[in-house]
Amino acid sequence: MVKVEVDLKKCDGDGTCVDVCPVDVFELQELAEYEGKTKAVVVDNDACIVCRACEVQCPEQAITVTE
Repeated sequence: MVKVEVDLKKCDGDGTCVDVCPVDVFELQELAEYEGKTKAVVVDNDACIVCRACEVQCPEQAITVTE
């Protein structure tokens, strides 16, 4: 089973993962626990096809895809 994780402390909310993911695993959300800052959140882990585009292209290296 695939597990996609976002380190919210590293995530800068630029949306690269949302843009490059071909199957809409991510969504940008404003999170109160981060003072309302926009962060990438995994909304459909099961859709992941393990292309790793998000992991490779994240400028903050905040995403980990584990098989």
